[in-house]
Amino acid sequence: MSTSAAKVSVEKQTFRKGKKPEQDGPPHKRRKLDRSQLSSASPGLTFAPSQDTSTSAFPRGQSTTTIDPELAVDFTTQATKNGESLATLRKMIFGRLEYTSTQTDPGKYLAIDCEMVGVGIDGEESSLARVSIVNYWGAVQMDEFVKQKERVVDYRTKWSGIRPSDMVKAKQFEEVQKAVAALTKDRIIVGHAVHNDLKVLLLSHPGPCIRDTQHLAAKHNVTSSKRPALRNLVKQELDVVIQGGEHSSVTDARATMAVFRLHRKEWDKGFRPLPAPGAGGSNKRKHIESSEPDVPTPPGRGRKGVSSGLSTIVKRTPQTKSKTAVKTTSSNWWTTLGASGITAKGSMKL
Repeated sequence: MSTSAAKVSVEKQTFRKGKKPEQDGPPHKRRKLDRSQLSSASPGLTFAPSQDTSTSAFPRGQSTTTIDPELAVDFTTQATKNGESLATLRKMIFGRLEYTSTQTDPGKYLAIDCEMVGVGIDGEESSLARVSIVNYWGAVQMDEFVKQKERVVDYRTKWSGIRPSDMVKAKQFEEVQKAVAALTKDRIIVGHAVHNDLKVLLLSHPGPCIRDTQHLAAKHNVTSSKRPALRNLVKQELDVVIQGGEHSSVTDARATMAVFRLHRKEWDKGFRPLPAPGAGGSNKRKHIESSEPDVPTPPGRGRKGVSSGLSTIVKRTPQTKSKTAVKTTSSNWWTTLGASGITAKGSMKL
């Protein structure tokens, strides 16, 4: 064995035993850096903690690129479904349509969607923060932010898309509530799980004037789920991806209306038509009264509950066991009690 080979074998043995190889010369000593001397020597020199540019520029768990969902949508297709153009409905969802003057009116159908923020302990309670209403064609009728009366614990920006800057021009809850009630009066509300929206608005609406796409989709077997999510329903019916990131109540309201338009003819069959504007609950009574033949009113019959002064008071005397009529022509009627076999009440013959 040569000298070099023997030296390599010795080094391997020392490493296996966990011992560091011996160094030639004296051992090196580490010196601590005295920052006070450096700062006094060069006052303009400052030391900043080092940052990992990889973690600051690309936070963990977040995507570095944002994919626009509109890029994957086919807006040029000629396909139709239930008489509705899929391209038109897709453009409506993303606000790519141009409206005429008549299409900007509220109309008969209004789709509503609300966004909430978290208040209370740990932000678990939901508070109304934004209301969006669109008409049948997708034109925005209302889009208002609501000022919060409590401290917002969680803005839920990841889902609601609401930030503290949106509260600068927000309106009071009572003002928004009255505007929604006035706009939706005598109109049909379309929404996805719309009972949640009405609950946070503290409003009620007649049942025949509500079209809940979540309930109707399950009722008519459009989807196998009893409570389908809006994004799944839109993906299935229109092949459009929504709610991939921050939600927009305007986009969600338009998507809800698009799904409803696909099935409007079938879903409207189970509801009775709306009454004429300004008609109340007395229409049924008026119809019954108008269908009755005109009968002349006899004298003495005026309005119900009001005396005309021509009525006659009739007294009915109780009939006795004997069918003999009692004549009361004389003013001294008591003198005739013993005549013709009529005995007085309570008398007894021995």
